[in-house]
Amino acid sequence: MFAAIPIRTNIWPNRRPYANYALIAVNVVVFLLTFSPHTYLVWGRPLTLPVRDWAYSWMLTPKYWHYWQFLTYAFLHGGYLHVIGNMFFLYLFGNNVNDKLGHLGYVCFYLAGAVFSGIGHALIQSSSSVPTVGASGAVASVTGAYLVLFPKTLVTILYWFIFLIGTVEVSALFFIGFQMILWDNAIAKTSKSIAYDAHLSGYAFGIGMTLLLLASGLMSGSHFDLWGMIVQWNRRRRYRDTVAEGNDPFSGAKPILVQEVKKSAEQIEKETRAQALRNEISERLMQRNLSGAAQFYLDLMALDDRQILPRQMLLDVANQLASEKRHVEAARAYERFLAHYSTYEYAEQVMLMLGVLYSRYLAQSEPAIRYLRQAAERLTDPSQRQLCQDELSRLGAT
Repeated sequence: MFAAIPIRTNIWPNRRPYANYALIAVNVVVFLLTFSPHTYLVWGRPLTLPVRDWAYSWMLTPKYWHYWQFLTYAFLHGGYLHVIGNMFFLYLFGNNVNDKLGHLGYVCFYLAGAVFSGIGHALIQSSSSVPTVGASGAVASVTGAYLVLFPKTLVTILYWFIFLIGTVEVSALFFIGFQMILWDNAIAKTSKSIAYDAHLSGYAFGIGMTLLLLASGLMSGSHFDLWGMIVQWNRRRRYRDTVAEGNDPFSGAKPILVQEVKKSAEQIEKETRAQALRNEISERLMQRNLSGAAQFYLDLMALDDRQILPRQMLLDVANQLASEKRHVEAARAYERFLAHYSTYEYAEQVMLMLGVLYSRYLAQSEPAIRYLRQAAERLTDPSQRQLCQDELSRLGAT
């Protein structure tokens, strides 16, 4: 027997996902109020319903649907495992989507996903008189949105096979795209009681709507979301096609000399490599893999030392290099930081770090004294000011 369950992702929202918490709470409260499984005899056959009699009209029956059921069915559940599973996945993937969409946008997105998945299920199963309940379609829409927004993040999977138990990290693009969508809901359908059509409709809505929001500019994107990946791939494809036809890839003018094509291709290759390294640095920082980010940063500097990272990324890399005792590289990174982000509100602490690096580890008294004096003029923390004075005294520069 083999099983795999996602237990966490490697990113956290920048703000409290209160809207997601509220949706989870509403689902749980409605479940506790409505859950009461009981059996009826219908045409001589037993029919088990998971909800109280007064909530029967909230379930979605494809053959006899009412318009309100396309929303209410998503707040009913067929059992404790059903609601716990749905709410766990909503918590796992919904927090970061909530952070990206905002509270009102996220609630509207969730409710629209519930309606769309219900409509998809009703259309495909139009002749079915079996009632449908559950937030799975709405949760699938949120999970689809996560796939588009954070495809390169890592999902930690808890697996067990007979007596082997462990964890493994896989990309969200693979786990959601292949495991959850393709395998679980399209290939390996294991139960007749699961509304796979609603799941797939929810995923289609979540992926399609999020791509539309990104493509239209209604939601800000980045190079690391699925739309950004598609745009970058298309640019590279167009460039290859242009060069293959012998045209100037920059102006689209008449064919150019082989030497010019080669030169342009080399420049494009360098720029493409630099952008790929920047993407790797950002991805590693997102994954909290600071050591990997620092190494890619050094590779970027070796390729093109004119490249400048965003402020926080550069500071994180410099701090990591210092913690790894790569003092020369750390000092260069800190100096680049001060050169380009001199207005940083805590620049004096970077100056202090540079002074200590040059004084204690690089044995270069002149830059050490310069940075320590600059830091001492701006530092307000008594202990840090004292550290500056002690270091200057040791260097004989009091």
